[in-house]
Amino acid sequence: MTKNLLLDATILLGLAVLGVIGYKLAPLLSPKADIELALSACNLNQQSCTAALPDGGQLEFSIEPRPVPALKPLQLQATVSGGEVRRVEVDFAGTEMKMGYNRPQLASEPSNSQHFSGVASLPVCITGSMEWDATVLVDTGKALVAVPFRFQTGN
Repeated sequence: MTKNLLLDATILLGLAVLGVIGYKLAPLLSPKADIELALSACNLNQQSCTAALPDGGQLEFSIEPRPVPALKPLQLQATVSGGEVRRVEVDFAGTEMKMGYNRPQLASEPSNSQHFSGVASLPVCITGSMEWDATVLVDTGKALVAVPFRFQTGN
């Protein structure tokens, strides 16, 4: 009887610890931006896209190859003009289906501190095509600005 009670208490304690860990790590899965811009109407499958930043600067973002494929290396390029930038990340999230954490950080080019690049890949969806949000997170040191774009992979 005592062993069963001890086992039950241990299981409950383990579940409680897992719940607290999940609660503490949950903010990492969704970007918490200080400023979130409206979804861009630009199609990343056809061209690079630009967005005006709140401080008067501008972001130009592109994904290659085009159209954007799943399961292949993607070249990510971001250029920020008109302000200081500490870090640029791109958060990929399926609009209809959660596909896990996918947020590569782009590296600053040594010759141009306003140009960032990196490599990413997207998982394949069993339906063949999938709609994605690519939210470019620009850390200016004063604010974290989220710039969302939407595109589709597959058929």
